[in-house]
Amino acid sequence: MSTGMWPTGTMTAARITAIGKIEAAQVPVPGPLAGHALVQVELVGLCGTDLELLHGEATYITDGRIQLPWTFGHEWTGTVVAIAGASPGATGEISPGTRVVGQTMVPCLACRTCRSGQRGLCPDMQEIGLYGIDGAAAQYVRVPVHALVPVPDDVDDTEAVLVEPAVTVARALADTRCSLTDSVAVIGTGTIGLLAVMLANATSGGVTAIGVDPAGLDLALQVGARRTLRSGAAPAEGFSLVIEASGTAAGLMEAVRVTRTGGRIAAVGVVGGGLRDFPAGEVTLRGLTIYGIRHGLDHYDQTLRLFADGILSAEPLIHSLHPLTRPDEAFDALANRSTGRPKVLLSTRA
Repeated sequence: MSTGMWPTGTMTAARITAIGKIEAAQVPVPGPLAGHALVQVELVGLCGTDLELLHGEATYITDGRIQLPWTFGHEWTGTVVAIAGASPGATGEISPGTRVVGQTMVPCLACRTCRSGQRGLCPDMQEIGLYGIDGAAAQYVRVPVHALVPVPDDVDDTEAVLVEPAVTVARALADTRCSLTDSVAVIGTGTIGLLAVMLANATSGGVTAIGVDPAGLDLALQVGARRTLRSGAAPAEGFSLVIEASGTAAGLMEAVRVTRTGGRIAAVGVVGGGLRDFPAGEVTLRGLTIYGIRHGLDHYDQTLRLFADGILSAEPLIHSLHPLTRPDEAFDALANRSTGRPKVLLSTRA
């Protein structure tokens, strides 16, 4: 049994066809699959992970989870067109015509980890556009219904497409119990770092942005930072809570240095490789707590409300909008940004 008319034929998709090569291609529209919805995509957000995919540097390629050609796109929003069959875990809120965002992480819902309430750590996880499920850089994407979240009418598409990176920030500040008594530092001024500045500005006693990009630091001031500091210039033990959003070894080392005794660190950025000379002794002797933040699978509804209430804002972060048929232009813009605005978007309607 299905609801809505499931389109057939071909569609345009932006695909990585070889290392360093990206193009728009005609591919079949995904067919009906029980428990899945077909979503007509509106916007797709690009981030550094997509650049790593293009250049063959992402672990998803190096460990064999992705075989090229590959349709990318893990930050996206669109409208449900059709639903096939029954869906375990569906809430009944999703039907044809519903505007949605997709949860990047798609857990199995059946393993011991999922059943214990830790869906975000599912060992059988798939991630839309990253491994296991084709991405949303296409006219249509097929997604398990349980991985879709309705978008309120007071959240526009530009805001909705930023929910995927923003849920990680929401979880980071929730897990670390950020409060008005906290002095917060955010390391890194990419999309997640700037969203962290916005949310910390609303929930803490004040936020300082730390980074290496002058334009990014200027933008951090515009979106809520009380001050900015270049990496290496922040005072030692100056902050009770540090959000490490740069994803660099240097950023994590800096986080330890600037967190005061008894403070907390949210490790949001993913550091590739190991850490030489990591000051593990300081973590122990100064009683630091490090939280590993793997996405925010349970924070989509709350994060949509943060955009609706104006606590988070998309407009200051959008660099440029490009048509799905010219993905090479979008990746060039992402790699060669000259402003602090970090987010490049693909549109199926541009």
